[in-house]
Amino acid sequence: MEKISKTTGLWVILLFTGFFMISCDEGKLNVFSVDEDIQMGRDITAEILANPQDYPILSEAQYPEAYQHIRRIRNNILASADLRFKDRFDWDVYIIDQNILNAFALPGGNTFYYTGLIKFLEDEASFAGVMAHELAHADRRHSSNRLSKIYGYQVVISMILGNNPSLAATIAADLALGLQALSFSRQDEYEADEYAVRYIYPSELDARGVAYFFEQMELEQGADWMVYFSTHPHPSDRIQKIYEHHQKLGGKVGQRHAERYQLFKNSLP
Repeated sequence: MEKISKTTGLWVILLFTGFFMISCDEGKLNVFSVDEDIQMGRDITAEILANPQDYPILSEAQYPEAYQHIRRIRNNILASADLRFKDRFDWDVYIIDQNILNAFALPGGNTFYYTGLIKFLEDEASFAGVMAHELAHADRRHSSNRLSKIYGYQVVISMILGNNPSLAATIAADLALGLQALSFSRQDEYEADEYAVRYIYPSELDARGVAYFFEQMELEQGADWMVYFSTHPHPSDRIQKIYEHHQKLGGKVGQRHAERYQLFKNSLP
């Protein structure tokens, strides 16, 4: 048997080292570690908070009631046993005061919701469905996978290491604009829908809220201020699958809380 050369041996070691550096996430490969997800999200969040002209985040000091409502809804979702990183991710929530129908999740758990979206919806179950869907994208680590595919692993790592601070601004702007290039895969969307139902089902809320949101959105397809579906594809059978997930869990009918949600909307500027 021929001896393996030193050069060949070195390449084998590098190959296996590179393989084990990749995070295995329930059968899915993710080039980032969970800690890198968290740092990535913090970097992009810091960029958004540092640019109030483009991202007019509502001040909690001025609108404490609005943040009480949105955190209450978030906490109800985070009570689910199906969230893998509820004790590790940041899970901060922010309200952007713009008449845009959009929301987005960052790696590491932070999520952003536009006042246009909050005011558009009619009940708390629908908004909770949207929020649970966004939290699922973070918790299932779809967000970091998506960013690595769009911007490249080495480029994103350079941002995490502090060598490419401008990338955080670019990513923030692309997310806010709802660029089509940032859209999740259909598989990721189906999974986020499924987990949105699973997260909410144990609570008092109707777990079909994300389907109610999509049904309402179907009536508004022509709105020029709607950017949500540019990064959240809307296949025709998506609503049906959400109802199927709900039935598999038992089909419990929860509350939609339209009146309580109106208090949330009334607390916004």
